Amino acid sequence: MIGTIGFIGLGNMGGPMAANLVKAGFTVRGFDLADASLQAAADNGVSPRQSVADAVAGSDLVITMLPAGSHVVSVWSEFADLVGPGTLLVDCSTIDVESARKAHALAAAAGCPSLDAPVSGGTVGAAAGTLTFMAGGAPEAFERGRPILEAMGKRIVHCGGAGAGQAAKICNNMILGVTMTGVCEAFVLAEKLGLSHQALFDVASTSSGQCWAINTYCPVPGPVPTSPANNDYRPGFATALMLKDLKLAQEAALAAGAATPMGAQAAHLYALFDALGHGGDDFSALVNFFRGQA
Repeated sequence: MIGTIGFIGLGNMGGPMAANLVKAGFTVRGFDLADASLQAAADNGVSPRQSVADAVAGSDLVITMLPAGSHVVSVWSEFADLVGPGTLLVDCSTIDVESARKAHALAAAAGCPSLDAPVSGGTVGAAAGTLTFMAGGAPEAFERGRPILEAMGKRIVHCGGAGAGQAAKICNNMILGVTMTGVCEAFVLAEKLGLSHQALFDVASTSSGQCWAINTYCPVPGPVPTSPANNDYRPGFATALMLKDLKLAQEAALAAGAATPMGAQAAHLYALFDALGHGGDDFSALVNFFRGQA
């Protein structure tokens, strides 16, 4: 029975995720290096703690939501000796597969079941509790963690063993990055040909060109009122984060000996866009790069 959860990393994603656990009736003890994030979590019912050790002490389950694999391995190394055997450890960060497997190994050495469970759905999904979780780990750990993940998301998928969640996330976001570049190119071509945004949307969103990047996240204002294009491209999902995921995909492809030329090209384009100062813009703002406005 899980009642108390330690949550490490209360930023743009972790903060609302922890808040949803509180709403679901769990006691959540949270820690973050940023005082503002810690205070925001406290305002949402999270019990603020001043250290990792204090957050995980006595917890039935520990969740981490951190920027990179090095952070996850470092934090898991820190609390591996502090949690009791049998404590379920779950990492929801988006990191490289190798680091995820190192975290699983640390958990196993401490006698703890573990999951790598990265998410899809962005800050909107984190706040609404509608995230998709892609989980890797033993089936027993997954079944134990499922009710907690369901308090933060609407779709929970067990993808396989250790690191499988990260593998699924990397592949999914490479698809997203590649398709968004094509969608942005198409809308700019349509502009050059005198075709309205709405006309292209009405055709592509209901025919063979339909995809999430058009139907849900259209990169031009108008056709999809909830897309970031209607809010000056405020993220959403920032360009810098898309670039991070595409780099992870390229690292994984190199290690696995997989050919991903389209993924490599998308990573190159987002790297250029980021270097031009647009890392904080939503990744759909790449349409402005093709217009020559970046």
